[in-house]
Amino acid sequence: MSLKRAFWVVFAAMVLVYCAMVLWSLPIIMSDANGLMPFDLRPSGYSTEEARAFLLALSDTGRAHYLGVQHKLDTLYPGLMALSLMLGYFLLFPTKWAAGFSVLAVLAAVFDWNENGAVADLLRLGAEGIDEEVVSVAALFTMLKSGFVTVALSILLVGVAGMMWRRWKGQAA
Repeated sequence: MSLKRAFWVVFAAMVLVYCAMVLWSLPIIMSDANGLMPFDLRPSGYSTEEARAFLLALSDTGRAHYLGVQHKLDTLYPGLMALSLMLGYFLLFPTKWAAGFSVLAVLAAVFDWNENGAVADLLRLGAEGIDEEVVSVAALFTMLKSGFVTVALSILLVGVAGMMWRRWKGQAA
């Protein structure tokens, strides 16, 4: 399979998982928690009070969904995202640059998986069982994931813009 074909297959799988989370799973959780944002969607982190308020608003059914369906989707997504980014880098940049940028994509996935574990811990502990240390670890992973995803995607966008510029410049000559 060519690199380009592999990219599109992995990218399509990532988009399907992302759509399942954003259009189906996360709205169920948010609705169950009276509109409060799930932990995964708080890029600047959250305080113990915010975590407690979310957990108090979340029903047992919402918690089960978060720990079940959402956790499964959110376990698949980081790996697909990292692989998509890596394949995209190798399509757009020289090999040594692509390899270096790929480290950022892998780190984003690692922080996302760690965030998922920390959020699962918060959900299992419930509002009464959480303490500041557990919340600060979960919030830290959320912030690290968000930062690394932003940088990794920005690099990919710069590569796409460069490719478009080269094509445009080639047609204008």
